[in-house]
Amino acid sequence: MKDETIKVRATDSGQLIDVVVYSKREGLIEIIVGEGVHSTKCELKPTSNGFSYAGNVLGREIVYERTRQQVQDDLDSAKPSTRRR
Repeated sequence: MKDETIKVRATDSGQLIDVVVYSKREGLIEIIVGEGVHSTKCELKPTSNGFSYAGNVLGREIVYERTRQQVQDDLDSAKPSTRRR
C-alpha cells in the first residue's frame, strides 16, 4: 500500500512541503512532517471560513489549501462505501 501525500504551504516562507497523511476525515487531517526519527505529527483543522486547513508544527504555521467539501469529495471517491448520504 502506498502512503498518501499532500502538499502544504508554510505561511512564513511560502514554501510547499510534501507530507504524509496519517489519517484524514472532513473535520481533521493528521499528517507526518519529515522522515524517520526527525518526523513530527501535526493536526490540520478546518479554518473558520472553511476554505483551508491549518496547523502548527515546531512553531511554524502550515496550511493545506483545500476546502472541507473538496476533502469530503476526495474521501468519497477513495471509498465509495463510506459516502455520506
